[in-house]
Amino acid sequence: MKKYVNGTTLPSVVLAPPAVGRSEIERTGEGRAMLDPEVVIKARRRQFTGEYKKRILAEADAAREPGAIGVLLRREGLYSSHLTHWRQQRDVGLIPQRRGPKVKHDPLSEEVRKLKQQNGRLEQRLERAELIIEVQKKVSLLLGIPLATVDDDGSPS
Repeated sequence: MKKYVNGTTLPSVVLAPPAVGRSEIERTGEGRAMLDPEVVIKARRRQFTGEYKKRILAEADAAREPGAIGVLLRREGLYSSHLTHWRQQRDVGLIPQRRGPKVKHDPLSEEVRKLKQQNGRLEQRLERAELIIEVQKKVSLLLGIPLATVDDDGSPS
């Protein structure tokens, strides 16, 4: 006779004879076919909405009798650390924090890197231009060609 739970068949349960000890079952592997149908295959992290957190915190803050918070926690299936953490979140506005590794670089770092690269190229061009100007001055002195000088106001003299 097959048993159905939630539309699936339960695995057959192998029962050991009374004379066989537990270590014998574990050694032979006969007891491995038995599964508990109540166990969730993959555990899921509970997620609480901001409204739920606010409601529970309001109930906990309103509790005046000794043990009332413990009754609340048992009723809701929560831990006292939940209340502590939620109170800290409430102080900053119940903003959910992102899970996972923190971002290694600042979003502006890419722009800063590009600007530094551009600055380096412009400095190289400036050095080359200054070197060319120095060479032009020396050549003009050797050939005796007078150079036009620039006044402080920017007009050539």
